[in-house]
Amino acid sequence: MATWFFIRFIIGGSKDTWLCDKEKGEWVKHGVPSAPMPTKPCGEKPEAERSVKLFYYNPAKDKGDDGTTLCSRKGLLSVERKISLSKTPIQDTIKLLLSGGLTNEERAQGIGTEYPLQGFSLKGALLKDGILTLEFDDPNNKTVGGSCRVGILWFQIEATAKQFPEVQQVRFLPEEIFQP
Repeated sequence: MATWFFIRFIIGGSKDTWLCDKEKGEWVKHGVPSAPMPTKPCGEKPEAERSVKLFYYNPAKDKGDDGTTLCSRKGLLSVERKISLSKTPIQDTIKLLLSGGLTNEERAQGIGTEYPLQGFSLKGALLKDGILTLEFDDPNNKTVGGSCRVGILWFQIEATAKQFPEVQQVRFLPEEIFQP
């Protein structure tokens, strides 16, 4: 009797649990589980993620000795985000940057961005010999303007891309993009 008890409950574990019926994609009660039904979808593996940095701009961090805005990389600050593991982490990260999703807390710290820009999107990316070429679509010409503004837009993308060790240089297509 003791052997049966040992095999059934110690080795076999509790039979009161939730089981995933993968064919139906639903949770099935087995016995009398003490835990509530799981909330995650049945049969799905948790997505693997990685941390990335998105570089946004804080004009308060970009001041010269006389208090004027420098419009430089000095004003760039990173915020951390998670992306799903994929074969295109650089593109995924740039697209996330372009979505402009700052939190209220980040905005309260003075971090800002003009992204998203209406109609502006990443069409593709090519990494060859350390040179990342990013091709954009800007049908509404949202990337033109004063040199300070377009420089900051450029710097945000460039810094975000260069966090990846394989990226030494960033080029933009079409070449007219980000022109003052």
